[in-house]
Formats: sequence, structure tokens, C-alpha cells
Amino acid sequence: MEKLFDLFYQSSGISTDTRKIHENCLFVCLSGTNFNGNVFAKEAIFLGAKFVISDDNTVCDEEKIFYVGNSLVFLQKLANYHRNKFNIPVIGITGSNGKTSTKELINAVLSKKYSTLCTLGNLNNHIGVPLTLLELNSDHEIAIIEMGANKFKDIEELCFIAEPNYGIITNIGKAHLEGFINFEGVLKTKKELYNFLSSKNGVIFYNSDDEILSKNLPLNSKTFSFGTRNFCEVSAELISLNPYVNLKWKSNNFESSMIETSMIGNYNFYNFLAAISFGIYFKVENKKICEAIKEYKPTNNRSQIFKTEKNTLFLDAYNANPSSMKSALESFNLVSVKNKVAILGDMFELGNDSEIEHENVINLVKSFNFTSYFVGKKFYKKRNQESNINLYFENKQDLKDYLDKNKVENKFILLKGSRAIGLEELIEKL
Repeated sequence: MEKLFDLFYQSSGISTDTRKIHENCLFVCLSGTNFNGNVFAKEAIFLGAKFVISDDNTVCDEEKIFYVGNSLVFLQKLANYHRNKFNIPVIGITGSNGKTSTKELINAVLSKKYSTLCTLGNLNNHIGVPLTLLELNSDHEIAIIEMGANKFKDIEELCFIAEPNYGIITNIGKAHLEGFINFEGVLKTKKELYNFLSSKNGVIFYNSDDEILSKNLPLNSKTFSFGTRNFCEVSAELISLNPYVNLKWKSNNFESSMIETSMIGNYNFYNFLAAISFGIYFKVENKKICEAIKEYKPTNNRSQIFKTEKNTLFLDAYNANPSSMKSALESFNLVSVKNKVAILGDMFELGNDSEIEHENVINLVKSFNFTSYFVGKKFYKKRNQESNINLYFENKQDLKDYLDKNKVENKFILLKGSRAIGLEELIEKL
């Protein structure tokens, strides 16, 4: 296997997509339910790949195209082999909500002092994590690896690949219930990060205000706490939502002045604290930590605010599950602005809990005094519960048609829904 690993070091990098091949790379043929990467083995060489790894021996020549029993397993073992060439901190991040934002904030803080490798976008699965690790080079001083999960043992698998020695679970909520069955399944899977870190004498960063996380820390594990209480290594106060998060924090003998951030949502308060905690632990200057928190601006439809000619939009439409939907709505309700409108899209991958969880969202919205538009087939089934300020639309086009006839102006609008709904396409109408 190590002889095959050496092909990577003779190459210019790695690729799994013939549309993204670069000269002299190592191309790994991956296959899934609806695709077979092995059929592109010879094309990859033609397009410039130096070597190809395939698990179809009929396309292998053992000169440029080499056979392995399972290409995905090869990729994962290669990533672990490569990771262990570097004696640096590797930070694992998982959670039901907020892991990508937390990852980006931690990277923003640590980048003030260190050369970091950070998961690009949300490449956080059994393929994305290996591809990220294979970007490690001698310039990197810290790696920040996001870990996602859709089913049992996913986090454990990613831990054995990345071997993090530091880690954080942002929170544990109701997400991907089809794969986990219930909340207890989510908890069990996310805890796999805690268990791995504890077994390797690693350091667990945790939110002490979160009762679930605090109760599930492994015995005798190394920990670093943050929260709103003074006994934490890093404590902070949420000053206001105007609508952005404004906060103050303190640690050791330092206390910051108020920091005005560019992120909305009280749930992001703890994401900031997590980033500050990693900065303190890794000895980033207090001033630099504050600068990073203040300068960070969200992207990719996550906690973004921008103004159109007609309205102010709070775009949080990258993903949604019952926990993140509840947090977004409660935070939206706390923002001290008038003329609020919530546009909410269906939540997916909830299995048998889908109907009750959509009903829970509707009931929560009814407890707030702002207009809501519900978009998608799952919400639309509940339209018999509509009130005079809540409207239901079976799809985006129906809402677009409604907005063409009923102008929405001078409003503060929350757009929150699962990625598949694509609520950002409504912006042109708002």
C-alpha cells in the first residue's frame, strides 16, 4: 500500500473529478450509486493526470493506472498516512448546527498567528475530509477539519482518518433524523468525537451553558470551557442584537470592550465564543482575536444581511433542521426592528418526524407577531392551519407569482430553509 501511496508524492496533487484535473495529478476513481469513476480512468490520463487509482482491474495497466480493492478506502488510508507526516494540532469540528460558521470563525482567529489548513466550504464527509487532509503541506501549522454525519459511526470514521487532537461539538439537535432515527441517535454519533479525543488524551472545547454537551463529557477528559458564567476559561456577555451580535468577552486578566460583529442571530454568540476560546488556548494576542471577530463577514447564504432597493434581508438559507429553525426564529423575534416577515422553506431528511416537526415550526411562528410565508410541499400540507398573517405556498414559483402581485416593501425579512428549497432565488422579488 505504501508503494501506491508514493504515487501521490510523485504527483502534483489529487483529483476525483475529471472536470477538475490538473497536470500531473493523481486521479482516484470513485464510484457511487449513480456513477462509476472507473470509466474515466483512461480519460484522466489523457487529460493530464500522471497516475490513476482504480478498483476495476479491467482498466488497469499497472504502469499509469493501478488497481486497488476499493478506491475510496485507498483515498481515506492515503489521507491518514499523509496526516501522520505532520506533528501539528488538528482540530475536529462537528455538531448539528453552526459547525461551518464555527469552523470559519476559528480559522479567522487562528489565521492571525498561524498558517492554517481549513476545510473548504462544507467538504465534511468521507470524501471531503480526506481531500482536505491531502492539502496539508510543510507550511501549515494548524489544521481545522469540519466533520459532518448522516448516520451512525460517520464521525468515528472521520476521526480515524483525521486523528484530531483537539475538537468541539457545536451543539446537538434534530438533524438528519432519517439516518439517526431519533435525537438519541444524533447524540450518540456526535459524541464519537468526544470519545476519540478522550481516548487519545486530546482536548475537548465545550459550551458550558449547553447542558447536553456538559453532561456528556467523558470522565477524566481534558477540557476547555466557554460560556456566560465566570468559572469558564472564556466567558462573555451578549450585549445586544441590533440586528448584529454585539458582545464582550474576558479570559484570564483581560476583558474586551464591546465588539460589533457582522453576524446576526443570538446562536452565533456561542460560535464567536468557540473561536475566541481556540484563540486563547493557542495564544493568539487578545487584540488580534478581537480584530478577527470584528472583521469576519459571513458568506454562502449563512447569517448574511444585505439591503435590496425595497427591503432588508436576513439570509440564512444554506440549510435548515428543527433545531436551527427554532434558533433562527427565536433570534429573529428578539431583534429590535419593526415590520418583520419570515419566509420559511421545508426541512428535509427528518424521516417519520417530518410532519410533527413542520407543525412545531408553524406553532412556534404563531406565538410571534410577524407575518410568515411557508414554502414547500411539507408546509403546504398544513395550510388548513393558516391564519390571517401566515400564507402557504406549494413551491417557490407560487410565492414568486404572489410577490409579483403583492409587493413587499420596507420589511426586515428572514429567509430560512433547507438547501434544496433554494430560497435565495426569491431575492430578486424582494
